[in-house]
Amino acid sequence: MKKYSTGCLLLVLLAFLTASAFAAVTVTEPANGTTSSSPVTYKATATASTCSKGVASMGVYVDYNLVYVVNGTSLDTSVSMSSGSHYTVVEEWDYCGGATYTPINLTISNSTGVWVTSPAENSTVSSPVLFAATASTTCSKGVASMGVYIDNVLTYVNQGGATLNVSLSVGSGSHHTVLEEWDYCGGAAYTARDITVSGGSSGSTLWSLQNSGGWVSYGEYPPKYNICTNCGSGVTFWMKQGISSPSLDGKAAEFELGGTTPYSDVLFTNPLIGTNSSQGLPDSNHTLIPSLHNFAYDAYFYTSDLSVAQVLEFDISMYFDSLSLIFGHQCNILGGNVWDIWDNGNHKWVSTGISCYPNNNAWNHVTLQVQRTSSNQLLYQSITLNGVTHTLNWYYSPGSAPSSWWGITVNYQMDGNYKQSSYTTYLDEFNFTYW
Repeated sequence: MKKYSTGCLLLVLLAFLTASAFAAVTVTEPANGTTSSSPVTYKATATASTCSKGVASMGVYVDYNLVYVVNGTSLDTSVSMSSGSHYTVVEEWDYCGGATYTPINLTISNSTGVWVTSPAENSTVSSPVLFAATASTTCSKGVASMGVYIDNVLTYVNQGGATLNVSLSVGSGSHHTVLEEWDYCGGAAYTARDITVSGGSSGSTLWSLQNSGGWVSYGEYPPKYNICTNCGSGVTFWMKQGISSPSLDGKAAEFELGGTTPYSDVLFTNPLIGTNSSQGLPDSNHTLIPSLHNFAYDAYFYTSDLSVAQVLEFDISMYFDSLSLIFGHQCNILGGNVWDIWDNGNHKWVSTGISCYPNNNAWNHVTLQVQRTSSNQLLYQSITLNGVTHTLNWYYSPGSAPSSWWGITVNYQMDGNYKQSSYTTYLDEFNFTYW
């Protein structure tokens, strides 16, 4: 199956400065209502669908003063601010005289600290628990990383600077959690949150799957995209584990796609639970899989040449009782930089309208949360990329399983472009949680 679409972005209705209906400004950094240190990084994109000439420029206001302007439809800059609360705005101006904006309220602190937006102190939450925070430091070199302790056990480290946004499985009951930052000068600061996790199982996590056994790879030729193993020179591919650089933990996996047939793909898949389980979970009596309803796909990916990567795809597939539930997510890079999800019942991709702009030559963190409902519907709950979470809650019907195979798999797929240009990607810290 070809897994990309060139659907248009869904436009968000925002407040207007002047009449320019259906224009939108999407801000990926900073998040509204957060606390950070100065300077503040601003990243945003804009569209202006009612103006045929498009977006002319974008800018940043701080406390009603225009402090930065750039021509074009994207903005990426750092803005210095004084300590305290600030009302900021990211605005676009189109060639037809219209403009729209997105407001961002910020608090700037020049002291060391961790400011937590989730979870709230003494709150009752469900698992997985969203841990979201920002940090600042007096160290001139900045914040190196942030992490989460659960009941005095270091459970997660982001290795990604002064922003933390991750969902973690936590058992039912009362827990003492700590969100901590470490700076490049050897300093640290933290904020504690006591929480109660209500109901249900905390889930089980399969760790470091990029370094696990069980991976199988298949080529896919257009237009039908049936899988092949000995695929010839038209589509070539390979996977190598134990990569130390680039890597977050010294055990990344490297994936390559090449060949001569345009728009050919490679599918890398691993049977985690059920038949041929790579994790020692064969579910021979067919009792585990029917009990599972919630899944979280959490991984870091890296590529040095996004300009030739047509699509990067991240899937969870579940087969049991003659049903097929494929939770497909693809970052449609060359088809509009948008997230698409798989309409399982109708066998087609659907654009979410959510922007997907991964960073080139850098690690990107993706977390996907989905659910099989009690009626076996596919519920796409949320997509998080580099700390920015978008909630969907979209439902789709299941399909019919093509065979009696019984199991749960995770997939990673790379799609070729119109030249079938060779490119390499990496996965690291790939974890899968189920309950």
